[in-house]
Amino acid sequence: MSNLRRYHENGYIYFVTNVTYDREPMLTANNDLLWNAIYISKSRSGFELIAWVVLPDHFHLVIDPGEVPISIVLQRIKMSFAAQYRKRHGLYRGRVWQNRFWDHVIRDQEDMNRHVDYIHFNPVKHGFVKCPVDWPYTSFHEYNRQGLYQSDWSVVDAFATPNEFGE
Repeated sequence: MSNLRRYHENGYIYFVTNVTYDREPMLTANNDLLWNAIYISKSRSGFELIAWVVLPDHFHLVIDPGEVPISIVLQRIKMSFAAQYRKRHGLYRGRVWQNRFWDHVIRDQEDMNRHVDYIHFNPVKHGFVKCPVDWPYTSFHEYNRQGLYQSDWSVVDAFATPNEFGE
């Protein structure tokens, strides 16, 4: 296995994708554990979660990790969730996550907007719902409350290239 090095400098915002081992659909059924893991990691790392979506076998985040390297933030989330998941399901070993995660440094406001749109459209892309507002595990609802998206928002044509963002 290669020694992957991730570049870290304060001030960068990242789009990240993390996938369960063998794409096991466990995340939405254990959403409370994932949010507890995120809360624990956030209390230790102080990161800012800008946008997010949780699907059964993966999640996407737009995150400002602050002074902590993104690798550490994701490691904390993954380890905390895995420990809680194993405890809940009486497991003593076994993989929960695929190795590593995919990340992309957000370059500018246009890049940020594209990735936030991608996150909010993701449940539609994967066929779980017809409209992003129908998916409960997303920051879309907060963006909608702030008036940044209308409840009937949908941009099917903008996402013609599948897997463009690291899934």
